Amino acid sequence: MKKVALVTGGARGIGFGISEKLAAEKINLAICGTKDEKDVSAPLEQLRQYGIEVFYCRCNISDSEMRAEMLSDIKRRFGRLDALINNAGIAPSERKDILEAGEESFDKLIQTNLKGPYFLTQAAAKMMIEQKSIDSSFAGTIINVSSVSASVASVNRGDYCISKAGVSMASKLWAARLAEYGIQVYEIRPGIIKTDMTSGVQTKYDKLIEEGLLLEKRWGLPEDIGRAAAMLVRGDLPYATGTVLTLDGGMTLDRL
Repeated sequence: MKKVALVTGGARGIGFGISEKLAAEKINLAICGTKDEKDVSAPLEQLRQYGIEVFYCRCNISDSEMRAEMLSDIKRRFGRLDALINNAGIAPSERKDILEAGEESFDKLIQTNLKGPYFLTQAAAKMMIEQKSIDSSFAGTIINVSSVSASVASVNRGDYCISKAGVSMASKLWAARLAEYGIQVYEIRPGIIKTDMTSGVQTKYDKLIEEGLLLEKRWGLPEDIGRAAAMLVRGDLPYATGTVLTLDGGMTLDRL
């Protein structure tokens, strides 16, 4: 029986890079996003070309009722969930110095980037634990996609940094709590990844990369993150729950 993976925000950017690599592994996919299905029909159809089943759920992960409905729909459709990839997230609508930033942006980012994935993980973990009680060989995987901003301070987007630092701690907490059920929890921490979300700062980072910001002088690509996620879902990194995989081209490596 094919594995089933839920990828939040899986129809665009990093999420699509993850979805595509999982599809190549013949893993059935549940993809969630906030758009109507017709607006993401092209990437969904692209994923179906791998010969897998792709189920789209319209869901704002900050909404508890929508999260519960999505998991119920996945259970009805597939009867199982083997992997959860918490990828969906938002950037600040406006970058502001932390001396000037307001509460509205902060609340929105915490709700979407931290609270939503945290409680989605709680619900998905319970679903996986139930599967484990039925089938002792079941091995679940949970991956939280955070950011180098979990550890690198950017004073003009403090809300985003705090949300990603929270995701990082949540990964540790869930790894500690779910180990007894054989559920592996990992954090993938991307650096500068070329997506539509970063297109507005491409010129800035092109220059910084050329000047040596990274050890590897190129932008990261969604498929870089996808390869790592596929490895983890395959089970190629055992005995390593709680591990942080930093994919940033050497950006945060301490160096003189």
